[in-house]
Amino acid sequence: MTAFTLRAAALHTPAPDRLEYWPDALIAVDAAGTIEAVQPYGGETPDNLVALPPGQILLPGLVDLHVHAPQWPQLGTALDLPLEQWLLDFTFPLESRYADTGFAAEVYQSLVAALLANGTTTALYFASIHLPATQILADICLRLGQRALVGRVAMDHPELCPAYYRDASAVEGEADTRALIDYVRAMPGNGAALVRPVITPRFIPACTDDLLHRLGALAAETGCHVQTHVSESDWEHGHVLGRCGCTDTHALGGFGLLTRRTVLAHGNLLGDADLALIGAAQSGIAHCPLSNAYFAGAAFPLRRALDQAVHVGLGTDIAGGAHPSLLDSARMAITVSRMLESGTDAALPHGQRGRAGSRIDAVTAFWLATAGGGQALDLPIGQFRPGYQFDAIALDPSAPASNLYLRAGDAPERMLERIVHTASRANIARVWVAGRSVHQA
Repeated sequence: MTAFTLRAAALHTPAPDRLEYWPDALIAVDAAGTIEAVQPYGGETPDNLVALPPGQILLPGLVDLHVHAPQWPQLGTALDLPLEQWLLDFTFPLESRYADTGFAAEVYQSLVAALLANGTTTALYFASIHLPATQILADICLRLGQRALVGRVAMDHPELCPAYYRDASAVEGEADTRALIDYVRAMPGNGAALVRPVITPRFIPACTDDLLHRLGALAAETGCHVQTHVSESDWEHGHVLGRCGCTDTHALGGFGLLTRRTVLAHGNLLGDADLALIGAAQSGIAHCPLSNAYFAGAAFPLRRALDQAVHVGLGTDIAGGAHPSLLDSARMAITVSRMLESGTDAALPHGQRGRAGSRIDAVTAFWLATAGGGQALDLPIGQFRPGYQFDAIALDPSAPASNLYLRAGDAPERMLERIVHTASRANIARVWVAGRSVHQA
């Protein structure tokens, strides 16, 4: 039964190379937040009709595939350091503070509210090793209405994790992960699985083989999503090659952690064999172009991954990425792809600097931030289609402090370019998740 029908100018990108625009559309949404129909407006006056104010544009909600929730207080901090030093000197000490549930509640309330205000309707969260604090994050996401996938970080390797911040054993890491799965699935008011649990080995260097095998078996048993890091930097990539005798991707497959519901963060050093394995498993990659610029030492081969039909979306990688807006990540994805194509070393001849055929445009970048993220998560989000969830944002070009200027008669492609390159939190007038209004400026 239709709960409301929204009349709006609407735009989405159902494929990496395709934009669809309705200058005046009706979108019918049922009581479960599912889209029933999308059609051009023809003068109808259905019951419960809601209209966006003139000039506003309806877009699918943004899907962030990689957020380190406990790192919110260190956003923009010490990004000049190598990854391993940044983790040991800043990140692990901060994450250890989430043994304090009061601190966790304060930070997570701020983070989730800020992401919703930036138009992030779905977030895939790494939390900390602390089960109570991770439960608090799940509670806050459900209360504020954000679609969220929440993982308690598992990390037990005594040589690479500090003694003050690691699981006491592989058995404990598995037990606390299982406890989070049970907690999230039993949360009152979460019958529609707005919030879902995620099995979250931090990355291979931080986990013993025993823990990785246990978590792979748990993924097979429960069908949960899985998230971890893969081939992010030379240090991580080299460590796994030395320890496992193969790349992260092949090692994760051996541990049972490469599934249809797996999302791998970064992947800057993935080779063709790795991409083929990820594609065969139908796993996804969280492309984090901003944090990659600080920590990777390489650019993710995005176009090559898309050409191999690998599922890819975008991640802010808070706090390795210093901006909470996924639109900022979309802009950076375009920039990085252009730099990869053209090259950056002026000492080389023009034709030898870059990798031909690497660039993406605004349509592809917006697809990554919406439908691509939904595809990677295996969830019906990111598009205005019957059967998809109504997760959406209303964009107001005339908002105070706006940098976005749209002209009457703009072609849809030009309109989307300006939105991707210049829109910001100031333009997010309203946000819906599963048909429920969860933020209004």
